[in-house]
Amino acid sequence: MPGQRGTGWPLGASITLAGLARDPHPLLARLRAAEPVSWLPALGGWLVTRHDLAVEVLRDDAAFTVDDPRFTTARVVGPSMLSLDGAEHDRHRAPFAPGFSRAAVAARLAAFTEAEARRLILDLRPAGRGDLRAALAGPLAVAVIAEALGLGAVDPAVILSWYGEIVAGVSALAGTGSQPEAAGRAAAAFGLLDATLRDAFARPAGTSLLAGAAAGGGLAAAEAVSNAAVLMFGGIETTEGMIANTLLHLLAGPEQLRLVTADPGLVPAAVEESLRLEPAAALVDRYATRDSRLGGADIQAGDLVSVSLAAAGRDPAVFADPDVFDIRRPNARRHLAFARGPHFCLGAHLARLEAEAAVGAALRLLPGLRLAGPPPVPAGLVFRKPQTLPVRWDAA
Repeated sequence: MPGQRGTGWPLGASITLAGLARDPHPLLARLRAAEPVSWLPALGGWLVTRHDLAVEVLRDDAAFTVDDPRFTTARVVGPSMLSLDGAEHDRHRAPFAPGFSRAAVAARLAAFTEAEARRLILDLRPAGRGDLRAALAGPLAVAVIAEALGLGAVDPAVILSWYGEIVAGVSALAGTGSQPEAAGRAAAAFGLLDATLRDAFARPAGTSLLAGAAAGGGLAAAEAVSNAAVLMFGGIETTEGMIANTLLHLLAGPEQLRLVTADPGLVPAAVEESLRLEPAAALVDRYATRDSRLGGADIQAGDLVSVSLAAAGRDPAVFADPDVFDIRRPNARRHLAFARGPHFCLGAHLARLEAEAAVGAALRLLPGLRLAGPPPVPAGLVFRKPQTLPVRWDAA
């Protein structure tokens, strides 16, 4: 019962959402050591912080599902692979999977991504200073996902405006937004996005990943649009965070920066280690479909079970010296930043491609790249990244 949960999980009862958003890692370490599955009244559910238990939840979609009315994204964009499980999840995901394979991403998008990263940085270079989140990470993420889905002709600022309204609408439905009219604006923005995506959906199969998914069959136009929307907005938010967090970790650690500068082949390792240390998506939600026992906790059917990907990435049972950014860490790729199981991130190969292209180009084309002040601190409950990343370099 909720009352028993409250008395049985004293650390969980002391945690606030503000604390988790501001400086979560000490709090998560305490929970992981003493209450690896803990009831958090502030969250209204359970929080899983141990790596092995996180994997167990993420892999078992029969016991811990996303298919629940409380999953607010579906209420704005419609059912999609993000909000379905079982056969319906597979039906929604399958038409997109070939286009997001490692080989397809490399063949279709590698050259565009590298060229776009180079263009953005060369536009910045004469100034000698700038904000790499606002001028590189965000614009690159928008440009690449728009190109992938066949929206390359749409102004990135327009895409970002749609994105902002839809995110605000989801937040309002979840009870974290303050504007009741946000849901209406979100619906209007999604209507504009819907029309644009349907146009891309109707083009020949070779023109975009969305058109390819349409040609693969199995989805109605509305279903394909819902899936494209979650791919687009997930790709913008998390890829921007990946790029910004990796650059921040490197620039805040001179020895690690020297290693990568001397050997650019270490850029992929830096990206993976950053994903472990500070995943751009820190928290994912599931809902218990039945009573079960997990990590000493009695989960009841219907309970919210949130998995802290951030806590799993710093589990000392898996990662030695887990709070240290070490690009030579041999097992960094055991992180859960892209989740596990049936909802493993479909865009993982594309996100890695973008982060590696952005970080590599920044280090190569901005000589003497360094922070312009104290290292900014990543923040956010669900999505974590620095709000700004001000840097300087030696302008020619």
